[in-house]
Amino acid sequence: MGLSDQRFDVNLSILFTELPLLERPAAAAAAGFTAVELWWPWIDLPTPEQAELAALRDALNDAGTQLVGLNFYAGQLPGPDRGALSLPGAESDRFRANIDVAADFAQSVGCTALNALYGNRVEGVDPQVQDSLALENLVSAARAADRVGAVLLIEALNQPESPLYPLVSAPAAVEVVDKVNAATGLGNAKFLMDLYHLSMNGEDLHEVIDRYTGKTGHVQIADNPGRGAPGSGDLDFDDLLGRLKKAGYDGWIGLEYKASTQGAFDWLPAESRAA
Repeated sequence: MGLSDQRFDVNLSILFTELPLLERPAAAAAAGFTAVELWWPWIDLPTPEQAELAALRDALNDAGTQLVGLNFYAGQLPGPDRGALSLPGAESDRFRANIDVAADFAQSVGCTALNALYGNRVEGVDPQVQDSLALENLVSAARAADRVGAVLLIEALNQPESPLYPLVSAPAAVEVVDKVNAATGLGNAKFLMDLYHLSMNGEDLHEVIDRYTGKTGHVQIADNPGRGAPGSGDLDFDDLLGRLKKAGYDGWIGLEYKASTQGAFDWLPAESRAA
């Protein structure tokens, strides 16, 4: 696999999960990685105590790992939720309470990408009401991200696994990216191109890469079927990563797949793990 000049990071919310959160950065470093990403680590706490934030910051710094991507609060993830920002009521309130907490933490560790999961459709609520609320909250998130020198990421998930999530195609997610940028004038909303989710949706990955790389702020990968490591399924990552590079993408590629730690990174040469 031609991996020269490409930068990979490990998602510590889906890999090394046999370890406590604060031990995972060191485990990633021991595996040869210098960059990591995270979903919001405190599932039920949009505003954790400063001591908890400091402990995670210390764990990242002590391991010598750079946090390159962080989710805003997204509810029960993993679990039934797929974000909070479009849900009227308490969950949207939790998202808003989290915005500055997440942005400030990102700034404190030099993280420049914040991912905002849209949230599921709610039975009995007009989708237009949810979309209006979502845009309002995404505008606030984009402004907070801009304040700390970060981009705001908007992600398409896949319909089979997230049937109530409305953004289940690259065009749907990019449409929201464009709306946020139009509303803020900041231009810091970007597409999170997750090749696993897009593949699960049956999208033409070549077309997605060719059409949307210029609007992409982060890439995540897992093989399909199975959401395992590259080489465990049918996706041709030599081709896909080469096409991304040719299209001009030079950002991080997050390893967001399921695998036991033993052998999880055999596909990626040691010299390609450190940024």
